[in-house]
Amino acid sequence: MAMEPSRLNQNPGQQGQAVQTAMGGQNAINEAAVQQQPPAGSPTDLVHRKVDAHQFLDTNADLKINVEHLNFFYGAKQALYDVAIPIRERQVTALIGPSGCGKSTFLRTLNRMNDLIPGSRTEGRAVMDGQNIYDKNQDVVLLRQRVGMVFQRPNPFPKSIFENVAYGLHVQGKSGKQVKDTVEESLHDAALWDEVKDRLNSSALGLSGGQQQRLCIARALAVKPDVLLMDEPASALDPIATLKIEELINELVKDYTIVIVTHNMQQASRVSQYTGFFLSGKLIEIGPTVDLFEHPKRKETEDYISGRFG
Repeated sequence: MAMEPSRLNQNPGQQGQAVQTAMGGQNAINEAAVQQQPPAGSPTDLVHRKVDAHQFLDTNADLKINVEHLNFFYGAKQALYDVAIPIRERQVTALIGPSGCGKSTFLRTLNRMNDLIPGSRTEGRAVMDGQNIYDKNQDVVLLRQRVGMVFQRPNPFPKSIFENVAYGLHVQGKSGKQVKDTVEESLHDAALWDEVKDRLNSSALGLSGGQQQRLCIARALAVKPDVLLMDEPASALDPIATLKIEELINELVKDYTIVIVTHNMQQASRVSQYTGFFLSGKLIEIGPTVDLFEHPKRKETEDYISGRFG
């Protein structure tokens, strides 16, 4: 039995209830205050807001990256088997599946991060703008500028907020007003400018976890990528910071192609237009998110989203 649509539309409010419960002692002192409607923008209001990605579904969107017959090996061990995924332009594609199923390994093939692992080997094709990403003649540095990545845990450099965002621009040889303007634009795009505009020269390590993750997104956006890869970008964040990341994804998809790995099926439903299900290194099924969750075609998919395993 597939997951009920009502469960799919749950928002981080359920997680936020745990925070409210922990505050129960204080609330008991002033029960009347609990009954009052919280002001807009308060933490309680934030965790009850909904993110709806379904309105952006475009079944006619062009292919940005077309992956065919992808096999990947860690030495002699094969991790991915004949994977084929059409990644559509300016759509969010979510990858779900149990731990160790290959979804993060697949994500890292899209910007050749796996090349850094000794003994790894990639077979197959991933065509972006007419060029095979896996071609030996591919300029990997340029590829990683075009296909940016945000990791599971925030990884800001031990530099100022400004210098974190400007880092890739300096690598590109840019300077002066162009750098300043691009840093501000990227912080705006990452929904962080208003929170940091008065302390751009302060250390990025002084930001909260959620702010650090949005800073890393701004750093990726500064070099103007075509595609943004996100490997469980909210797994280490609290419910309020998670919602901000999800709302940000829904804004970024208007200009970027996004591929996100998540263990949270509700999150996949909230932020993606397409979802792919991985199991044991194989892509079992991919399709529009609503269709995959409400009408899965494969029994393995139905069993996973229904909670029978994983």
